[in-house]
Amino acid sequence: MRKYLVTGGAGFIGSNFIRSLLGSGSKVINLDLLTYAASKATISNFKNYKNYKFIKGDIKNKEILNYIFKKLKPDTIINFAAETHVDRSIDEPNSFVNTNILGVFQLLNNSLNYWKKNKKKNFKFIQVSTDEVYGSILKGSSEENSLLSPSSPYSASKTSADHLVLSFYKTYKFPCIIARPSNNYGPFQFPEKLIPLIIINALNEKKLPIYGNGKNIRNWLYVEDTVNALKTVSAEGKLGNIYNIGGPDEVSNIDLVKIICNMLNNICPRKNKMKYHSLIQKVDDRPGHDFRYSLNSSKIRKELNWKPKIKINQGLELTIRWYINNNSWWEPIRKFKYKGERLGKKN
Repeated sequence: MRKYLVTGGAGFIGSNFIRSLLGSGSKVINLDLLTYAASKATISNFKNYKNYKFIKGDIKNKEILNYIFKKLKPDTIINFAAETHVDRSIDEPNSFVNTNILGVFQLLNNSLNYWKKNKKKNFKFIQVSTDEVYGSILKGSSEENSLLSPSSPYSASKTSADHLVLSFYKTYKFPCIIARPSNNYGPFQFPEKLIPLIIINALNEKKLPIYGNGKNIRNWLYVEDTVNALKTVSAEGKLGNIYNIGGPDEVSNIDLVKIICNMLNNICPRKNKMKYHSLIQKVDDRPGHDFRYSLNSSKIRKELNWKPKIKINQGLELTIRWYINNNSWWEPIRKFKYKGERLGKKN
């Protein structure tokens, strides 16, 4: 049975990944700094599992990393720890450079030293990246060897991390893999992201903000599909390789919001009997807003026999019902951490 070090495991995708591991009996060490986007409530029931250990700490902290490697001896590291919101990177890029570049370097370097010293067989380091490293794609879809052309401080910091990871493979033969998922959605996603923001604002009778004309297109992937892909990559992926993990649907932002509104009209009609569409409000576009993301995922489909199972309508309904039924999770976040204000306002 493998022993995982999951960094950023109190966040959205990381916590869903850990949840899927715990039931299988795998041992899991969760290293998380518990910044604004993480929630203790997300991982509160994990402590009931004997195969789970939580450590509060920063991936930049060498002492904590040394302790984990020396005492706990993980054989698979999967790095979710990152600052991820484009709008926040526009307003304050420092933390993105610190965590997404310097943090990844420290984690890589400690992992390299541990791997060299222990000559641990079957050791793997999985870097969770993003489709945003490719930049805006006007035609076709990005392949793993496509040009990297990041547009925001966020995507630039993730691109830098990818280069670091691959350099460790080429220089030291360090056993690492990069996974690049498309836009994720599903349970436990922090409310500043588009889908939970729209759902929660609608339930609270607040405006549903759409950047620009709303025609920007994203490739959407339900978090359960992402988790299954990452488990497949960590088990069967080829070292030194990159795997795109693309969702089955490309949808414009405005169409996505309209789909959510239609579903909410049926699932949870407004008391005033008006349609949720009346809450849609277009706002000034954010700087450097990529028009379209699109991933070619034929490599992971052919080589590792993975494919997404959940289409957008099914995934959105599951997500909407989860947020309706779990207001005890997101209401404290909206009250104390993020009140739904628009981010990325810099000119």
